[in-house]
Amino acid sequence: MYVAQDEAGYVAVGRDAALEIIQREMTAFARRARGVAAHMHPELSLVSFTLLSHVEFQPGCRATDLAAHYLLDKSTISRQVSVLERAGLVARSADPVDARVHVLHLTDHGVEVLAQVNEARRRAFRQRLADWGEADLDRFAGYLLRYNAPGGESGDESGRESVPSVE
Repeated sequence: MYVAQDEAGYVAVGRDAALEIIQREMTAFARRARGVAAHMHPELSLVSFTLLSHVEFQPGCRATDLAAHYLLDKSTISRQVSVLERAGLVARSADPVDARVHVLHLTDHGVEVLAQVNEARRRAFRQRLADWGEADLDRFAGYLLRYNAPGGESGDESGRESVPSVE
């Protein structure tokens, strides 16, 4: 890999070098996110936070919706939702349109915990990005939106709205 240095740090030279740096840095980003999540709230892992955020974003979704969105087994999502339910963070209820189906909603406790974690995450991001200028933040936000846009993953052409992903 060929890398040249400029005044802002290291910049990749060539597409292959850039892709290698992106892969390595996104891995570091995911590792940091998991590490930080462990300190945000004692009740909430990164996976739990992600699922709660999804339920907040799409109240009344089904566990099968979560499985489809995150491309996970229904059994995996079922176990995760059961953990959230036992913790009193989500509740299942019969779908008003089809009583055979259960939909998910945040409980009052879930809303409270999610608000606490969201505030802690905002503080952590503000601190981490404190010395970034507005133009850099805007560009970074734009690149993340573009990267995470629906249809960007192989096999995901659904056009769904973007919500946080589960690892």
